[in-house]
Amino acid sequence: MSFQSQIYRSLPDLERSDAIVNRISKAITLGMLRVGERLPNEIDMSEMFGVAAATLRDALAVLRDQGIVETRRGRNGGTFILKQPQFQLDAMRTWLRDMSIAEIRDLGDEQSAIAAATVRLACDRAEPHELERLQDLARSLVLADNAQARARADSRFHIELAVTAQSTRLANAEIRLQAETVEVLWSPLAGEVDPERATAEHLALVRAVADNRSQQGQQLVLEHIRRNIHHLIDTKLALSYSTDPEDGE
Repeated sequence: MSFQSQIYRSLPDLERSDAIVNRISKAITLGMLRVGERLPNEIDMSEMFGVAAATLRDALAVLRDQGIVETRRGRNGGTFILKQPQFQLDAMRTWLRDMSIAEIRDLGDEQSAIAAATVRLACDRAEPHELERLQDLARSLVLADNAQARARADSRFHIELAVTAQSTRLANAEIRLQAETVEVLWSPLAGEVDPERATAEHLALVRAVADNRSQQGQQLVLEHIRRNIHHLIDTKLALSYSTDPEDGE
């Protein structure tokens, strides 16, 4: 499955350059676009996004000002990704403050439903080379040297797992869910997720899919999500009881 169909799909009428900035930034954060990668040319991107060339240029200018991309001239030129966007901690605090515990649990319910269906289908449909790639992606999490890199490795693993299920709708849903939660999960706002444990859980999940143990795989992924959701709830509670005057506590 090509990620381009998700990253560069046509924008709703009300979304303009800021939506392009957000979508490309999120794609980099989720590991769907990588540092050093060249974006499609401006004509192709404006057609894929369904926007005027001037709107696209405005979006690229913002990304350049943020240091996320650079545009090079010449025969081998183009727009290249320079770095991953930084954690937006204020936005994460707002997200945690505005989300109720019930809403976070409901988000976990949706993630669980998508993940269980993904694992069930992946057991039937995953190809050997895809399983090897999933193992490599699982190991990349523990090798990551900072929280942002761990968030990227974590999300890319789950998105690639959804891709092995060969369901476009499941993959789209997983991308959306990862975009909403993975940065907050790995952010420094509260206690850190153990990368070694997360890696071990990912590898166990790959083994279950490789051995076509659907029920065990589904149980593993549900436990994995349950721990992540509890971590998000703990983070919310820690911030709620913070004495930070900016939080009004």
